[in-house]
Amino acid sequence: MGTPSTSTPPTALTWSVDNCSLGRAMAILGERWTVVVLREVFLGVRRFADIQRHAGIPRQVLTARLATLVEHGILHRVPYQDEGARTRHEYRLTEIGMELQPILLAITRWGDAHLADPAGVPTEFVHRDCGAPVHVEIHCAAGHHLADPREVTSRPGPSAKPFGAAAREA
Repeated sequence: MGTPSTSTPPTALTWSVDNCSLGRAMAILGERWTVVVLREVFLGVRRFADIQRHAGIPRQVLTARLATLVEHGILHRVPYQDEGARTRHEYRLTEIGMELQPILLAITRWGDAHLADPAGVPTEFVHRDCGAPVHVEIHCAAGHHLADPREVTSRPGPSAKPFGAAAREA
């Protein structure tokens, strides 16, 4: 254990997190089965029965997770009909659903680095054209590559609201 820090408290303590975008996103995505459903759809498994069988998700849970993802515009339903069968639906990613790919890749990379089977990773994600492994990088709007998480800091955004003592002083 190191010496306790005597530095000033982070400025993040001066604004509320009640309207935090991360909290809102996790309200939709934060349940384990939701991420599993997204993994399946990103892997190309789009039909209810296939998702259920491949991921081992209980039927009622899958129904609820798909409904939530459709409701929030992450997936959309596309009808299909096998010959002699009733119309069913595939679940496909919308544009905002596709925006989740780097997040899922980053989580997968973390899992591969810290939780993978001793025999190796179960799935490799590669560039379709050249076959090289893909990875997620962070860049600022000015184009700088940020290799160290400590290079990123936060500041209040346009909808930030004062918190605690800062709220009483405002």
